[in-house]
Amino acid sequence: MKIRLAADLQADSIVDGEGIRTVIWTQGCPHNCKGCHNPDTHDFNGGALVDVEYVIEELRNIKNQDGITLSGGDPVCQSEACAVIAKAAHEMGLNVWCYTGYTYEYMLKNPKHKELLKNIDVLVDGKFVLEEKSYDLYFKGSRNQRIIDVQQSLLKETVVLVEKYKDEKEVATTYEKPAYMFI
Repeated sequence: MKIRLAADLQADSIVDGEGIRTVIWTQGCPHNCKGCHNPDTHDFNGGALVDVEYVIEELRNIKNQDGITLSGGDPVCQSEACAVIAKAAHEMGLNVWCYTGYTYEYMLKNPKHKELLKNIDVLVDGKFVLEEKSYDLYFKGSRNQRIIDVQQSLLKETVVLVEKYKDEKEVATTYEKPAYMFI
């Protein structure tokens, strides 16, 4: 099985989910959200086609990671390959986060997407909406997006949000530039 990637695996990310993570940047996204920070990943013919087994082997060789993050692009567009990778990550003791412009409810309606959900711990769902953008949010770009505990949601048959990421970050309302600069 093949997967189209936008870039090499990125180890040691601390911004694409909780903990230290390896990000798998998928290629191809139909959403074209205004203000997207990864517009180069939209073209379904871009990036490079690689074997899923290659990705899994790369994950085995990366040390000191808490989990993987499926991002892109939109990983749901390659849900079968991503499900295989996510399942292998779990077998390695890694947790799995996934970012998608689709909603959890939409994914439940498609058997291939639902299979991916079964292998995801946390789903950040919903399109990025520039007018809802905020730097005061945990692990998401706009207020309309949700951070979902997927396994609890599947079990309870209703969306269960990750409680600790529901509120905005507490940050100072004003920023004062320091009188010095590090060079």
